[in-house]
Amino acid sequence: MPTRNDVRPAAPSLRALPALLGAALLLTTASARAQPAPTPLEDNRTITLGYIDIAYELGAVIDPTLQPGGTSNARPNWFTFAPHASQAGGKGMYSAALARNFIAAARLQPSLSLTNALDRLGLGGVLRLQLQDLSLQLIAQGLTVDAATALSVMTSALNVGALGDVRTLLATASRLGALYASAPGLSPLDKTEAIVVTLERTLHEGNLAIFNDVGGSARLYLDWRGAATGPITPARVLTEFTLVGAVNTQAQQAYDYALLHAEDSPRPRRMDLLFPGMQWKSLLVAAFALYEEARLAPTPARRDALIAMGNNYVAWREQHDQAQPVFTPAGSPTDEVSRAAVLQALTPLLMTDFGTVRWTYADYAYAQPDRDGNPLTSPPSEYSWADFWDRWNGILFAFDAAYLRPTELWVMPEPLIDPLG
Repeated sequence: MPTRNDVRPAAPSLRALPALLGAALLLTTASARAQPAPTPLEDNRTITLGYIDIAYELGAVIDPTLQPGGTSNARPNWFTFAPHASQAGGKGMYSAALARNFIAAARLQPSLSLTNALDRLGLGGVLRLQLQDLSLQLIAQGLTVDAATALSVMTSALNVGALGDVRTLLATASRLGALYASAPGLSPLDKTEAIVVTLERTLHEGNLAIFNDVGGSARLYLDWRGAATGPITPARVLTEFTLVGAVNTQAQQAYDYALLHAEDSPRPRRMDLLFPGMQWKSLLVAAFALYEEARLAPTPARRDALIAMGNNYVAWREQHDQAQPVFTPAGSPTDEVSRAAVLQALTPLLMTDFGTVRWTYADYAYAQPDRDGNPLTSPPSEYSWADFWDRWNGILFAFDAAYLRPTELWVMPEPLIDPLG
């Protein structure tokens, strides 16, 4: 059974991914448009780079000794986590792109066997064995070899090691099989592609929504700060800096509460109960004021407590107002399956490398009391990333783990490049 992870090397699955393009690259023809729209991976690269810039600029507000490319002993602010989270979403989009290209190749030349399909992808080693096991379970549910392989490849940048718990393997395969059965399309590959496209769109739309809102607010704040004359104080932030959709009196309320409760244990996290009726964008203004307050804190402990409260405020806005509507939309395009069901199927495999500190949802789930008390179900399969509270508590768990090793989050990811862009 997996245990909570500590420092680990880079995920071997991503290093293996370029080999998965194989013959599919030869079958892909770029459209001849004068100014093509960015691909999801191209957007992801722009977003990850944007977050890295913000992380260093805002990090230097909190710790004036921080230099671009350097590290800080101060507790990481939300924007130090953001490039890593964006990169994790990019890896999911990368795997989706590989699956789509495998499907394109399989339409022209179906695989003769599972061995043939895995050989065509250039897979080897542990990753091959893990995806082979998942593919076999999907084939047993009636999927074709190519459909099963494509869905397995879709998971290849995730924590497929979690499938080593056979209970997780069976639950994941069962959920993917149910998605396949519900998917629109006439052929097996049409149905499979609908699942892959759903994942890619969900990750892409979430990436854009969060960056435009939270990242855009940070850029506005840093620009305002750079243009202001005289010393910047928390009081000035709360009275002079504004965001569309924020209410500065509400930001003041959240800021005052944080000053009183930043060192509570456990740290306040139920914003819905603490601030009923609040416009959640107000929390971003409060967070920027708290980061300024942290810069002025008399002790490192007080500084870090204030940063953590600011992080919780930003994360609430991020997850409650930006991610949730993308993950559980009121309606879905006719060429998609349920986004919530896709995210639930993949929840046990979710993983983010925060610099050299790896977080996995499986680690979080195994660290919690057994939810259903049933030994036949694995803890990671009892949660869903589409559920706000499951996601929220898992994120706060990741924050707490990363806070123990603050300098390691400053090992920034190398933004992905779309191999087909």
